[in-house]
Amino acid sequence: MKKAYAYVTRVRDRMLQVLVFQHKDIPEAGIQIPKGTVKEEEDTYNAVIREVREETGIQKFEVQKLIAADYWENDDGAMHNRYFYKIVCHEMADEWEYNPTGGGEEEGLTFQFFWISSEEEFELIRGHSDYLKLVFDE
Repeated sequence: MKKAYAYVTRVRDRMLQVLVFQHKDIPEAGIQIPKGTVKEEEDTYNAVIREVREETGIQKFEVQKLIAADYWENDDGAMHNRYFYKIVCHEMADEWEYNPTGGGEEEGLTFQFFWISSEEEFELIRGHSDYLKLVFDE
C-alpha cells in the first residue's frame, strides 16, 4: 500500500513552520501531518496534492520536493510504501478547523490545524515525524 505524507511548510517571522493537526473529537488520535493512501490510478506526487487539499482546505501551495521514500510496518502489520514530500505554502492563518472532504474514515470528522516551529515542540504520532528533522535542518 502506498501512502503520501505532506510536510506543509511556511515561513513566519523568518522561522520555518510545519503544519500539524489533531482530531477535534478524538484527541487520543494524536498530532499528525496530512497524509493518505495513494489511489490505484495516481502517482504519489498527485496523491500528496489531493491529500493536502482534501485534509487541510489549503488550495494554493507548491510541492517542493520528495524528501524520502521508505517501507514501514503499520501497527496492524500492513506494510506501507511511504513517500514524504515537502510542501511550501503561504497560508497566514495560525489555526483553523476543517472538515476533510475525502470521505471514507474521515467522513464527519473535524481537524484542528496549527503550526509547529521545531521537531521538539510536540510529539507526533508514530511514523509522522520520521523525516521532520530533514525539513527543519534545511
